[in-house]
Parts: sequence; C-alpha cells; structure tokens
Amino acid sequence: MEIPAFVEELQQRLGALFEASPAADVQRNLKALLTQQFARLDLVTREEFDIQRDLLARAGEKIDALETRIAQLETGRV
Repeated sequence: MEIPAFVEELQQRLGALFEASPAADVQRNLKALLTQQFARLDLVTREEFDIQRDLLARAGEKIDALETRIAQLETGRV
C-alpha cells in the first residue's frame, strides 16, 4: 500500500468514525443553535456593512461641500 493511499484511507475511516460518533451530533446541534441565535440578532454581512460605510462617507463629503457652498453664498463670495 502506498503512503498517499494509506493516508487517504485513514482520513476516510476517521471521517466515517467521526460522522457516526456523538460528536457529530453535537456539532450539528451547535451549528443549528448558533445559526438560529445569529438570525435573531439581525446582523448584517461584512459586504453590507462596507457598502453602508462607503455610502456614509460619500454623504459626509457631499454635506461638507454643501456647507462650504452655503458659507460662500452667505458671505457673498460666489
């Protein structure tokens, strides 16, 4: 038996043993519980967060530009 084939067979056997053990049930139950709890927290993804951060930064830049423009109009320096 070649070494890579032996390692592959060992990996398959250990995987099958783990799937049949109570640890696999615990892992599945824990994953389901965490998924349920995270859904209740109303979290956003990193992508959604980054998009909102970029939009907020652009809005801040526009506000700064508008404030500058208003100040110029108030002082008569158009």
